[in-house]
Amino acid sequence: MREIRFLISLLLIILPFQHLKSEIIIMSKCDDKQDEFLKNEYILNLDELIMTRNYVYKEKTYQKYRSTDLSVKKSNTYVRNIYEENGKILTHKHGYPQFYTQILFEIGKTEIFMKTVLNDEEGVSKISNCKKIEKFKKES
Repeated sequence: MREIRFLISLLLIILPFQHLKSEIIIMSKCDDKQDEFLKNEYILNLDELIMTRNYVYKEKTYQKYRSTDLSVKKSNTYVRNIYEENGKILTHKHGYPQFYTQILFEIGKTEIFMKTVLNDEEGVSKISNCKKIEKFKKES
């Protein structure tokens, strides 16, 4: 009888995880306030809590940054950890406890913001607007 209860308990624990859904949001064709890009996209993997940004500078922007930093690449990808808080998606803090920045996304909106905190004073500024948003739900 104990074995049957154990098996039933195990099934009740395992079954809900059989149909987990993960969501991936791709924000593409994003403009920028100060730079020009051939490609600028953000991929938010809400299952793995990772943001991936892929971008390719236009030649003029590339030369502007290349003139002061030889390590700048024309195309690049970077990955940041993310978390969700009050319907917003934020990257982990980048910087020091007194001064840090985060990229901020609002679920369902096309704008991307930069959150800056200096000595507990918050500032939020729009850095990009994306023309295309795609949502994918993956069932496993």
